[in-house]
Amino acid sequence: MHKMRFFGGIALIAAFVAGCGMTTASPEGDHKVPAEPTKIDFVTPSAVNGLVTRTLGEGDGGGRYVHITYPEIKGADPLNDKVRQEAERQLRAFRESTVKHGPAPRPELNVDWQLPVASDAAIAVRLRTGEFYGANWGNANRTIWYDGRTKQAFPSTGLLDGEAALGGLAEKVSRRLEARGSGGVGANPELFDSMAFNRDGDLVVEFDDCQVGACSLGRVAEAVPAAEVEPLLSAAGRRAREAARAAAPPTPETTPKVTPTHSPEATSNQAGTVDCAKTKCVALTFDDGPGPHTAMLLDTLRDAGARATFFTVGVNAAARPDLLRRMSGEGHLVGSHSWAHRDLSKLSSSKIADSLIRTQDTLTATLGERPTLVRPPYGAISKDVVAVSKELGISLVNWDVDTRDWRDRKAGVVAERAVKGAHPGAIILMHDIHRTTVEAVPDVLKKLHGKGYTFVTVPELYGSAGMQAGRLYPSGASGARKQPLT
Repeated sequence: MHKMRFFGGIALIAAFVAGCGMTTASPEGDHKVPAEPTKIDFVTPSAVNGLVTRTLGEGDGGGRYVHITYPEIKGADPLNDKVRQEAERQLRAFRESTVKHGPAPRPELNVDWQLPVASDAAIAVRLRTGEFYGANWGNANRTIWYDGRTKQAFPSTGLLDGEAALGGLAEKVSRRLEARGSGGVGANPELFDSMAFNRDGDLVVEFDDCQVGACSLGRVAEAVPAAEVEPLLSAAGRRAREAARAAAPPTPETTPKVTPTHSPEATSNQAGTVDCAKTKCVALTFDDGPGPHTAMLLDTLRDAGARATFFTVGVNAAARPDLLRRMSGEGHLVGSHSWAHRDLSKLSSSKIADSLIRTQDTLTATLGERPTLVRPPYGAISKDVVAVSKELGISLVNWDVDTRDWRDRKAGVVAERAVKGAHPGAIILMHDIHRTTVEAVPDVLKKLHGKGYTFVTVPELYGSAGMQAGRLYPSGASGARKQPLT
């Protein structure tokens, strides 16, 4: 099994600690040893009014895996356009660099995000990219900025006052890198595509894997003190720096302390109202949200008196706790789909555990109960995934009816596949991030109800005694790829 590149114990490597109890820098890839002053605090996304998440994805049909999630912030359209364009650019480049139906393991592109700053004065979106081509993950960052005064979005180099300032910054960074035994850098804008300010106003410059020194170093970061960088900043850069300084740092009082093992297990508040041993039951499951269409889906399910299981991606769940609470309050079951949707079978045991635990903690902090169901991204498992899940008391859930709604964005096609594949005890796979899927659900509910089906959550298909930690459900699914569990 692929093992992640080890990134510990290197002084050059930056630490990124999330603000307000949110997240650490890299949930599934490249943890760093805390080292001031390269630490950056991040804004809790749920505190940003009008923020929704968007997702670009690709399943196994193209012989590769793609999952890109990024924020869209109300009132910052130029920023939203830049972020979307960057996400689409990365997707195009990845498709061009990979071959359809190539050899296993499948290549993978994964992008998630953080917010170094989010205020009326300035917003920054830090896109975190991981690429896997069969050996190791390569990790990169790109930070896009928005100036609240001019209403303009710009790359990180826009924090600087022109080419001369970029050259001056390159010299300062080079001296620091050379003092640590690494090579210097030139005034190449692509090398300075991810910059942000720490709480002291120092400018933190971070480099991608292999850009500075050996690839084994992972991401390298340097912080240029505020006094030194002051003459190099543009007007927008100065406003951005002040916005970063003004942001309240995380404190123990605002950081939730979650002990999932002491929390009640998540269950539908309507569990037990249906006996699936005597009733034709089917479980509708929705992956990858919450997204911009999830509220509409919840309206549809509520009006039909139907319940479902939502396997949420941690980074999206953290941004929309309101939707998580609504799911739980309306009788649905909320489960985990990992933190950032990376193929868990390509990760080490420690990274698998980190991804699952972080998502569990986020859901538990919001709902007050501990989720024990996980749908592994892409349905991909390994012995390590099973072993870690068993250790955490988690049951793995795949599917046996795949609507392939990520590929065919037509409501009628999605509905037809769901209805045609349904059978008593079926687990049907859909994604609430697609509007066409949400539009298909009323037809699915109507036709399956006409066939005598009742819509329940996954545990009700098996009963509480039937859900065993570490097992994969459904065990005989034809729609999900599986490997032996022993």
